[in-house]
Amino acid sequence: MRFGPVAPSNAAGAILAHSVGLPAGRLRKGRLLTAADCAALEAAGIGEVWTARPEDGDVPEDEAAAALAQVLVPNGEEAGLRAGPAATGRVNIHAVRPGLLMYEASSVHALNRVDPGLTFAALAPYARVAKGQLVGTIKVIPYAIPAEALAAGGHEAGTMGLHVRPVNVSRVTLLETLPSGAGPSLKGERAVRGRLEALGVGMDPPRRVPHAVPDLAGAIADSDADAILILTATATSDLRDVAPEALRAAGGTVERFGMPVDPGNLLFVGSHRGRPVVGLPGCARSPALNGADWVLDRVLTGLPCGDEEIAKMGVGGLLKESPARGRPREP
Repeated sequence: MRFGPVAPSNAAGAILAHSVGLPAGRLRKGRLLTAADCAALEAAGIGEVWTARPEDGDVPEDEAAAALAQVLVPNGEEAGLRAGPAATGRVNIHAVRPGLLMYEASSVHALNRVDPGLTFAALAPYARVAKGQLVGTIKVIPYAIPAEALAAGGHEAGTMGLHVRPVNVSRVTLLETLPSGAGPSLKGERAVRGRLEALGVGMDPPRRVPHAVPDLAGAIADSDADAILILTATATSDLRDVAPEALRAAGGTVERFGMPVDPGNLLFVGSHRGRPVVGLPGCARSPALNGADWVLDRVLTGLPCGDEEIAKMGVGGLLKESPARGRPREP
Protein backbone atom coordinates (compact mmCIF):
# COMPACT_ATOMS: atom_id res chain seq x y z
CA MET A 1 0.00 0.00 0.00
CA ARG A 2 1.27 3.45 -0.91
CA PHE A 3 0.67 6.01 1.82
CA GLY A 4 1.56 9.68 1.86
CA PRO A 5 0.74 13.16 0.56
CA VAL A 6 -0.38 13.67 -3.05
CA ALA A 7 -1.80 16.54 -5.07
CA PRO A 8 -5.61 16.45 -5.40
CA SER A 9 -5.16 16.03 -9.16
CA ASN A 10 -3.55 12.63 -8.48
CA ALA A 11 -5.83 11.52 -5.63
CA ALA A 12 -8.86 10.10 -7.44
CA GLY A 13 -9.43 6.48 -6.49
CA ALA A 14 -7.28 6.73 -3.35
CA ILE A 15 -8.47 6.52 0.24
CA LEU A 16 -8.45 9.78 2.18
CA ALA A 17 -6.22 9.23 5.20
CA HIS A 18 -7.12 12.37 7.17
CA SER A 19 -10.38 14.29 7.20
CA VAL A 20 -10.42 17.58 5.29
CA GLY A 21 -12.81 20.49 5.79
CA LEU A 22 -14.31 22.11 2.68
CA PRO A 23 -16.78 25.00 2.27
CA ALA A 24 -19.43 22.52 1.13
CA GLY A 25 -18.80 20.03 3.93
CA ARG A 26 -16.17 17.79 5.46
CA LEU A 27 -14.55 14.89 3.63
CA ARG A 28 -14.09 12.15 6.22
CA LYS A 29 -11.04 9.97 6.47
CA GLY A 30 -11.52 6.57 4.91
CA ARG A 31 -13.47 8.04 1.99
CA LEU A 32 -12.68 6.74 -1.49
CA LEU A 33 -11.98 9.97 -3.30
CA THR A 34 -13.88 10.67 -6.51
CA ALA A 35 -13.00 13.03 -9.33
CA ALA A 36 -15.58 15.45 -7.96
CA ASP A 37 -13.96 15.31 -4.51
CA CYS A 38 -10.57 16.08 -6.03
CA ALA A 39 -12.00 19.02 -7.98
CA ALA A 40 -13.53 20.40 -4.79
CA LEU A 41 -10.19 20.09 -3.01
CA GLU A 42 -8.42 21.96 -5.79
CA ALA A 43 -11.13 24.64 -5.84
CA ALA A 44 -10.60 25.15 -2.10
CA GLY A 45 -6.91 25.80 -2.70
CA ILE A 46 -5.71 22.63 -1.00
CA GLY A 47 -2.38 21.67 -2.48
CA GLU A 48 -2.03 18.15 -1.06
CA VAL A 49 -3.94 15.52 0.87
CA TRP A 50 -2.72 12.41 2.66
CA THR A 51 -4.00 9.25 1.04
CA ALA A 52 -3.62 5.50 1.04
CA ARG A 53 -3.71 3.60 -2.23
CA PRO A 54 -3.83 -0.22 -2.15
CA GLU A 55 -1.43 -1.99 -4.47
CA ASP A 56 -1.85 -5.27 -6.31
CA GLY A 57 -2.32 -8.06 -3.81
CA ASP A 58 -3.58 -5.79 -1.01
CA VAL A 59 -6.92 -6.54 0.65
CA PRO A 60 -9.05 -3.58 1.84
CA GLU A 61 -9.46 -3.33 5.61
CA ASP A 62 -13.14 -4.27 5.84
CA GLU A 63 -12.78 -7.16 3.43
CA ALA A 64 -9.78 -8.43 5.37
CA ALA A 65 -11.49 -8.13 8.76
CA ALA A 66 -14.58 -9.93 7.47
CA ALA A 67 -12.46 -12.73 6.00
CA LEU A 68 -10.58 -13.24 9.26
CA ALA A 69 -13.87 -13.27 11.18
CA GLN A 70 -15.18 -16.01 8.90
CA VAL A 71 -12.19 -18.16 9.82
CA LEU A 72 -12.41 -17.36 13.55
CA VAL A 73 -16.15 -17.97 13.74
CA PRO A 74 -16.98 -20.43 10.94
CA ASN A 75 -19.97 -21.94 12.77
CA GLY A 76 -21.22 -19.08 14.89
CA GLU A 77 -24.27 -20.49 16.66
CA GLU A 78 -22.56 -23.84 17.20
CA ALA A 79 -19.58 -22.08 18.77
CA GLY A 80 -21.81 -19.77 20.80
CA LEU A 81 -20.53 -16.69 18.96
CA ARG A 82 -21.71 -14.06 16.51
CA ALA A 83 -19.42 -11.97 14.31
CA GLY A 84 -20.77 -8.53 13.45
CA PRO A 85 -20.35 -6.60 10.21
CA ALA A 86 -17.01 -5.10 9.26
CA ALA A 87 -16.62 -1.33 9.65
CA THR A 88 -13.44 0.76 9.65
CA GLY A 89 -11.44 -2.44 9.59
CA ARG A 90 -13.10 -3.83 12.73
CA VAL A 91 -15.31 -6.84 13.40
CA ASN A 92 -16.67 -7.35 16.91
CA ILE A 93 -17.47 -10.83 18.17
CA HIS A 94 -20.23 -11.36 20.74
CA ALA A 95 -21.39 -14.36 22.75
CA VAL A 96 -24.82 -15.72 21.91
CA ARG A 97 -25.05 -17.84 25.05
CA PRO A 98 -23.66 -17.73 28.59
CA GLY A 99 -20.62 -19.81 29.40
CA LEU A 100 -16.82 -19.68 29.41
CA LEU A 101 -14.76 -18.21 26.59
CA MET A 102 -12.29 -20.81 25.35
CA TYR A 103 -9.42 -20.68 22.86
CA GLU A 104 -5.75 -21.50 22.38
CA ALA A 105 -3.78 -18.49 23.63
CA SER A 106 -0.74 -19.56 21.59
CA SER A 107 -2.79 -19.13 18.41
CA VAL A 108 -3.68 -15.57 19.38
CA HIS A 109 0.00 -14.82 19.94
CA ALA A 110 0.89 -16.34 16.58
CA LEU A 111 -1.82 -14.41 14.74
CA ASN A 112 -0.71 -11.12 16.25
CA ARG A 113 2.90 -11.82 15.21
CA VAL A 114 2.01 -12.23 11.52
CA ASP A 115 1.73 -8.51 10.74
CA PRO A 116 1.38 -5.55 13.13
CA GLY A 117 -1.56 -4.35 11.04
CA LEU A 118 -3.58 -7.52 11.61
CA THR A 119 -4.77 -7.83 15.21
CA PHE A 120 -7.13 -9.83 17.38
CA ALA A 121 -7.91 -9.10 21.04
CA ALA A 122 -10.10 -11.21 23.30
CA LEU A 123 -11.16 -11.59 26.89
CA ALA A 124 -8.91 -13.91 28.88
CA PRO A 125 -9.35 -17.67 28.42
CA TYR A 126 -11.94 -19.10 30.82
CA ALA A 127 -13.62 -15.70 31.18
CA ARG A 128 -17.26 -16.02 32.22
CA VAL A 129 -19.41 -14.37 29.58
CA ALA A 130 -23.09 -13.48 29.33
CA LYS A 131 -25.30 -13.70 26.29
CA GLY A 132 -24.68 -10.65 24.09
CA GLN A 133 -21.35 -9.77 25.70
CA LEU A 134 -18.45 -8.53 23.57
CA VAL A 135 -15.75 -11.21 23.80
CA GLY A 136 -13.29 -10.33 21.04
CA THR A 137 -12.48 -7.81 18.34
CA ILE A 138 -10.62 -8.02 15.05
CA LYS A 139 -8.95 -4.81 13.89
CA VAL A 140 -7.11 -4.33 10.63
CA ILE A 141 -5.09 -1.21 11.36
CA PRO A 142 -4.02 0.06 7.91
CA TYR A 143 -6.50 0.76 5.12
CA ALA A 144 -5.36 -2.40 3.34
CA ILE A 145 -3.19 -5.37 4.19
CA PRO A 146 -1.15 -7.74 1.99
CA ALA A 147 -3.06 -10.85 0.96
CA GLU A 148 -0.12 -12.97 2.14
CA ALA A 149 -0.42 -11.57 5.65
CA LEU A 150 -4.17 -12.18 5.67
CA ALA A 151 -3.65 -15.77 4.55
CA ALA A 152 -1.04 -16.37 7.25
CA GLY A 153 -3.26 -14.77 9.88
CA GLY A 154 -6.17 -16.89 8.74
CA HIS A 155 -4.09 -20.02 9.18
CA GLU A 156 -3.36 -19.13 12.78
CA ALA A 157 -6.98 -18.14 13.40
CA GLY A 158 -8.05 -21.56 12.18
CA THR A 159 -6.12 -23.24 15.00
CA MET A 160 -7.58 -21.04 17.76
CA GLY A 161 -10.75 -23.00 18.53
CA LEU A 162 -12.58 -19.88 19.68
CA HIS A 163 -15.92 -20.80 21.31
CA VAL A 164 -18.14 -20.27 24.31
CA ARG A 165 -18.35 -23.45 26.35
CA PRO A 166 -21.95 -23.81 27.58
CA VAL A 167 -23.07 -24.90 31.02
CA ASN A 168 -24.04 -28.56 31.36
CA VAL A 169 -25.71 -28.28 34.76
CA SER A 170 -29.34 -27.23 35.03
CA ARG A 171 -30.04 -27.45 38.77
CA VAL A 172 -27.84 -26.75 41.76
CA THR A 173 -28.63 -27.07 45.43
CA LEU A 174 -27.09 -24.94 48.18
CA LEU A 175 -26.65 -26.58 51.56
CA GLU A 176 -25.93 -24.12 54.34
CA THR A 177 -25.02 -25.04 57.89
CA LEU A 178 -26.11 -22.87 60.80
CA PRO A 179 -24.53 -22.51 64.21
CA SER A 180 -26.61 -23.60 67.16
CA GLY A 181 -29.51 -21.24 67.82
CA ALA A 182 -28.81 -19.05 64.77
CA GLY A 183 -31.25 -18.20 62.03
CA PRO A 184 -30.49 -18.15 58.31
CA SER A 185 -28.73 -15.24 56.64
CA LEU A 186 -29.73 -14.38 53.07
CA LYS A 187 -26.40 -12.76 52.19
CA GLY A 188 -24.71 -15.99 51.12
CA GLU A 189 -27.79 -17.23 49.28
CA ARG A 190 -28.06 -14.02 47.26
CA ALA A 191 -24.38 -14.03 46.31
CA VAL A 192 -24.41 -17.68 45.24
CA ARG A 193 -27.67 -17.31 43.33
CA GLY A 194 -26.24 -14.32 41.46
CA ARG A 195 -23.23 -16.34 40.36
CA LEU A 196 -25.44 -19.14 39.07
CA GLU A 197 -27.87 -16.83 37.30
CA ALA A 198 -24.96 -15.24 35.43
CA LEU A 199 -24.51 -18.60 33.72
CA GLY A 200 -28.21 -19.33 33.38
CA VAL A 201 -28.21 -22.06 36.05
CA GLY A 202 -31.17 -22.55 38.38
CA MET A 203 -30.82 -22.98 42.13
CA ASP A 204 -33.20 -25.01 44.29
CA PRO A 205 -34.45 -23.41 47.51
CA PRO A 206 -31.50 -23.61 49.91
CA ARG A 207 -31.57 -26.27 52.58
CA ARG A 208 -30.26 -25.23 55.97
CA VAL A 209 -29.13 -27.71 58.58
CA PRO A 210 -27.21 -27.61 61.88
CA HIS A 211 -23.44 -27.37 61.61
CA ALA A 212 -22.87 -31.06 62.35
CA VAL A 213 -21.59 -33.99 60.31
CA PRO A 214 -24.73 -36.21 60.51
CA ASP A 215 -27.13 -33.43 59.54
CA LEU A 216 -25.05 -32.22 56.60
CA ALA A 217 -24.35 -35.78 55.43
CA GLY A 218 -28.08 -36.48 55.36
CA ALA A 219 -28.74 -33.33 53.31
CA ILE A 220 -26.06 -34.31 50.80
CA ALA A 221 -27.51 -37.80 50.43
CA ASP A 222 -31.06 -36.44 50.02
CA SER A 223 -30.23 -33.99 47.26
CA ASP A 224 -31.12 -34.90 43.68
CA ALA A 225 -29.61 -31.77 42.06
CA ASP A 226 -26.96 -31.91 39.35
CA ALA A 227 -24.36 -30.26 41.62
CA ILE A 228 -24.10 -29.50 45.32
CA LEU A 229 -22.66 -26.38 46.91
CA ILE A 230 -21.94 -26.25 50.64
CA LEU A 231 -21.63 -23.05 52.63
CA THR A 232 -20.72 -23.67 56.26
CA ALA A 233 -21.37 -21.58 59.35
CA THR A 234 -17.64 -21.42 60.05
CA ALA A 235 -14.79 -21.71 57.58
CA THR A 236 -13.56 -25.18 56.66
CA SER A 237 -10.08 -25.18 58.13
CA ASP A 238 -9.00 -28.79 57.74
CA LEU A 239 -9.55 -31.80 55.50
CA ARG A 240 -11.28 -33.44 58.49
CA ASP A 241 -13.55 -30.51 59.27
CA VAL A 242 -17.35 -30.80 59.33
CA ALA A 243 -18.15 -30.35 55.62
CA PRO A 244 -15.49 -32.68 54.14
CA GLU A 245 -16.30 -35.27 56.79
CA ALA A 246 -20.02 -34.98 55.97
CA LEU A 247 -19.34 -35.54 52.28
CA ARG A 248 -17.37 -38.69 53.03
CA ALA A 249 -20.04 -39.86 55.48
CA ALA A 250 -22.63 -39.50 52.72
CA GLY A 251 -20.59 -41.79 50.49
CA GLY A 252 -18.80 -39.08 48.53
CA THR A 253 -15.14 -38.28 48.06
CA VAL A 254 -13.00 -35.18 48.58
CA GLU A 255 -10.47 -34.57 45.85
CA ARG A 256 -8.84 -31.38 47.07
CA PHE A 257 -8.97 -29.06 50.04
CA GLY A 258 -7.36 -25.63 49.80
CA MET A 259 -6.60 -23.53 46.73
CA PRO A 260 -3.81 -21.07 45.84
CA VAL A 261 -6.26 -18.23 45.19
CA ASP A 262 -6.87 -15.43 47.64
CA PRO A 263 -9.63 -14.67 48.54
CA GLY A 264 -10.83 -18.26 48.32
CA ASN A 265 -8.16 -20.38 50.01
CA LEU A 266 -10.55 -22.40 52.18
CA LEU A 267 -12.39 -24.25 49.41
CA PHE A 268 -12.74 -27.95 48.74
CA VAL A 269 -13.99 -29.97 45.78
CA GLY A 270 -15.25 -33.51 45.59
CA SER A 271 -18.04 -35.64 44.22
CA HIS A 272 -21.11 -37.54 45.32
CA ARG A 273 -22.76 -40.17 43.13
CA GLY A 274 -21.02 -38.71 40.10
CA ARG A 275 -22.11 -35.12 40.88
CA PRO A 276 -19.65 -32.33 41.63
CA VAL A 277 -19.60 -31.01 45.19
CA VAL A 278 -17.98 -27.69 46.07
CA GLY A 279 -17.36 -26.59 49.63
CA LEU A 280 -17.46 -22.83 49.32
CA PRO A 281 -15.10 -20.52 51.22
CA GLY A 282 -16.61 -17.84 53.45
CA CYS A 283 -15.77 -15.15 50.88
CA ALA A 284 -18.44 -16.66 48.60
CA ARG A 285 -20.95 -14.73 50.72
CA SER A 286 -19.71 -11.63 48.92
CA PRO A 287 -20.45 -11.03 45.22
CA ALA A 288 -16.83 -9.89 44.73
CA LEU A 289 -14.62 -12.11 42.56
CA ASN A 290 -12.89 -14.87 44.51
CA GLY A 291 -11.51 -18.34 43.96
CA ALA A 292 -14.94 -19.93 44.21
CA ASP A 293 -15.94 -18.16 40.99
CA TRP A 294 -13.13 -19.85 39.05
CA VAL A 295 -14.07 -23.26 40.41
CA LEU A 296 -17.82 -22.83 39.90
CA ASP A 297 -17.34 -21.69 36.32
CA ARG A 298 -15.41 -24.82 35.49
CA VAL A 299 -17.65 -27.18 37.42
CA LEU A 300 -20.84 -25.82 35.84
CA THR A 301 -19.44 -26.13 32.32
CA GLY A 302 -18.15 -29.66 32.83
CA LEU A 303 -14.45 -28.81 32.74
CA PRO A 304 -12.08 -30.79 34.92
CA CYS A 305 -11.54 -29.00 38.22
CA GLY A 306 -9.67 -31.27 40.56
CA ASP A 307 -6.35 -31.30 42.32
CA GLU A 308 -4.23 -30.64 39.23
CA GLU A 309 -6.37 -27.82 37.84
CA ILE A 310 -6.73 -25.99 41.16
CA ALA A 311 -3.01 -26.29 41.85
CA LYS A 312 -2.35 -24.21 38.70
CA MET A 313 -4.64 -21.35 39.72
CA GLY A 314 -2.01 -19.54 41.75
CA VAL A 315 -0.76 -17.74 38.64
CA GLY A 316 -2.94 -14.65 38.70
CA GLY A 317 -4.59 -15.95 41.84
CA LEU A 318 -3.94 -12.92 44.03
CA LEU A 319 -7.30 -11.22 43.59
CA LYS A 320 -8.60 -7.90 44.83
CA GLU A 321 -9.42 -8.04 48.50
CA SER A 322 -12.91 -7.12 49.66
CA PRO A 323 -13.02 -4.28 52.24
CA ALA A 324 -15.57 -6.36 54.12
CA ARG A 325 -13.07 -9.14 54.80
CA GLY A 326 -12.82 -9.94 58.46
CA ARG A 327 -9.08 -10.57 58.51
CA PRO A 328 -7.33 -8.65 55.71
CA ARG A 329 -4.00 -9.80 54.30
CA GLU A 330 -2.26 -6.69 55.59
CA PRO A 331 -3.89 -5.14 58.69
